[in-house]
Amino acid sequence: MNQLEQLKRLTTVVADTGNFRQLAQYAPQDATTNPSLILKAVQQPEYAPLLADTVAAHPGEPMDAVVDQVLVRFGREILKVVPGRVSTEVDARLSFDTEATVARARRIVALYEAAGIARTRVLVKIASTWEGIRAAGQLQREGIRCNLTLLFSFCQAVACGDAKVQLISPFVGRIYDWYKKTAGGGWDEAANAGANDPGVKSVRAIFNHYKRHGVATEVMGASFRNTGQIVALAGCDLLTISPELLAALQASDAPLSRALDAAAATKMDLPEVHYDEKGFRWALNEDAMATEKLAEGIRLFAADAAKLERLIEDLRR
Repeated sequence: MNQLEQLKRLTTVVADTGNFRQLAQYAPQDATTNPSLILKAVQQPEYAPLLADTVAAHPGEPMDAVVDQVLVRFGREILKVVPGRVSTEVDARLSFDTEATVARARRIVALYEAAGIARTRVLVKIASTWEGIRAAGQLQREGIRCNLTLLFSFCQAVACGDAKVQLISPFVGRIYDWYKKTAGGGWDEAANAGANDPGVKSVRAIFNHYKRHGVATEVMGASFRNTGQIVALAGCDLLTISPELLAALQASDAPLSRALDAAAATKMDLPEVHYDEKGFRWALNEDAMATEKLAEGIRLFAADAAKLERLIEDLRR
């Protein structure tokens, strides 16, 4: 078996893309999108008609409503290919507004349901701010399942578990990026690879904590820079992987074994941890990497959301 086939025996494989025409060759269970991936897709010639048709079908509607129609249209196409779930993201500019996040998530799910897609096949992606986590907790109680994204720290993961969110997406590659950049010329790639990769270590700590203390929230490693990071997390609940890295795994016959073990984690001596709002904000503040990457991630997603709006505005003229 190639590495992708081996990985699928240990972990649910998810495709991280808005390019739904690429999906079939890798047969993932689920797929995730974000504003950057959708923006990238709609600028490709084969997807331009889909954007134009969606915009034309909703004349005179507010921009935010049309954007959600575009996101859901891509999600619907993805669900024709994958048997499981699709993740669709709430506008990152709402990351510090609990009520607005809840309202936007409800609308996204309503659009899917109006198209005949059950809400159980949809994960609403929300940034892992305190306000976003509070919104997700409320949505989960309403039966709307959430994927908490832009997650870089243990405290974010703990708060998500306490809110009983469906799934979290800790960002392996962006954690790696920060530590590599911070180390500068002192970075030793070999010493920080595989199980020693700082992003991998972060996900492993979260995974073990969840399994040890019976937290039902699913852990889905995300944002990978190389296949070594993926191999080092084999056994994680889910891993969402770009088409480029899926292809690399498919092309390799190197052996792959379980790296994370839920059964072993249940026996670990790990303290139970919880955070109230003050404790959460302090813990996040004390983690320079997580603070910087969360803020940067929100800014980048917001910028790409604005670019998508400009493309839509051009089509409406």
